[in-house]
Amino acid sequence: MLVYNASTASDHVMANSAGDRFNSLISLMARLRGDQGCPWDREQTRTSLKAYLIEEAYEVLEALDEKTTDHLVEELGDLLFQVVFHCQIASEQGEFTIADVLDRLSEKMIRRHPHVFGDRTVSNAGEALAQWERIKHAETTREGEPRSVLDGVPGTLPALLRACRLSEKAARAGFDWPDWRGAWAKVREEAAELEAALPDRDAMLVREELGDLLFSIVNVARLQGVDAEDCLREASAKFTRRFREMEAEMRAAGREVSEASAEELDRVWEAVKTRERDESKEQERAR
Repeated sequence: MLVYNASTASDHVMANSAGDRFNSLISLMARLRGDQGCPWDREQTRTSLKAYLIEEAYEVLEALDEKTTDHLVEELGDLLFQVVFHCQIASEQGEFTIADVLDRLSEKMIRRHPHVFGDRTVSNAGEALAQWERIKHAETTREGEPRSVLDGVPGTLPALLRACRLSEKAARAGFDWPDWRGAWAKVREEAAELEAALPDRDAMLVREELGDLLFSIVNVARLQGVDAEDCLREASAKFTRRFREMEAEMRAAGREVSEASAEELDRVWEAVKTRERDESKEQERAR
């Protein structure tokens, strides 16, 4: 694999290890930000890079959903580049370097995995996660800062994902239902409260009750071992796929979706769903 090395006249050398490749990437980043580098890269700041960091993270998620290896390799590289970019800016300002980030990360992973690097034992993933939370809580407590079990869940996360993480944190502290049935009863309760609020057209109350219902559904998903964020993303992808097929069918008949009645659209939509399900069953039989 050819990688960049700023110290060579040829600009590229063969790397023999992941470490060599990583050092080459760091050199490449420094070159892009240098006096003779790229004007765009040189103008970037931590603030200007925020959107790109979020975008690259979501593109990694998309690649994971697609289950396409080449795409995942590319998107993970783009996300890693954002990390290196931020470290380069910090290095230029004399704050820290990528080496400091790697040291901090390695130290934390070793400290929070005493069942791997120490003499403690855990019997399953749940115990390992609970141990992680206890160690994390103790670290902050030693620093003299009061800590909630909900700390560490960024407020900037997408709302559904944040609800998932908050409910997980609370559950690890013991604030949870014994199983999904209790959470499902809560969904029914919140749905009834929302239904009661709808006729009054009180926007604030509807928002509150709808939020409570959504949060309750997240708990059901969690207790079923299902990621609600993934569920909604997959449902959105399914809706997009079926809607586009419906548009294609309408256009094949010489019409646009906006020209059809609600009843006609429902008929085409159901036909698309039926065809998709039949094709899925055929594929299952073929396997």
